[in-house]
Amino acid sequence: MNRVVRCGWVPEHDPLYVAYHDEEWGVPCYQDTHLFEMLILEGAQAGLSWATILHRREGYRRAFVGFDAVRIAEFGAADVQRLLQDTGIVRNRLKILAAISNARIFLDIHGQPGGFAGLLWKFVDGRPLQNAWRGQSEVPASSPESEALSRELKHRGYRFVGPTICYALMQAVGMVNDHSSDCFRHCELGGRHPA
Repeated sequence: MNRVVRCGWVPEHDPLYVAYHDEEWGVPCYQDTHLFEMLILEGAQAGLSWATILHRREGYRRAFVGFDAVRIAEFGAADVQRLLQDTGIVRNRLKILAAISNARIFLDIHGQPGGFAGLLWKFVDGRPLQNAWRGQSEVPASSPESEALSRELKHRGYRFVGPTICYALMQAVGMVNDHSSDCFRHCELGGRHPA
């Protein structure tokens, strides 16, 4: 029986993490709602492990009303206090306030031609960048594209959107294919097997 080869950073003992890697991470997404969700989650991850956020994802979906940007943009002081008491999310005031203000900015962009997806994907010319890393040690924490995206988002008023967070977002939503070259998903998502 052949063992499925995955990226080395995937904890094989964690079914939720395995499913995220196998079914979602690196899959190109052009849907504004999902991109907004990932922006919030990647910002929440700052300084923490992705496992921490992934295992609280349902808590975030509940607390942030299904990542409905219209409703989040209307959150006020009482909502902030409610979220600070919610054990289903990371209870960090700055991250909570950033999610709310980011929702307001997102709505402005969402209503423009191309929407939020158009804004993000222009940094990779609308197509996933295909990398061929042999292992996690080769994968950069940021890239010129993520640095440019970070500058653009910060210019628009977004918070928790540094180059490293932007690169993690780009990886998650398939703007870059950073599955290791031996991972079964690398080829499936458009990469080539090494010669």
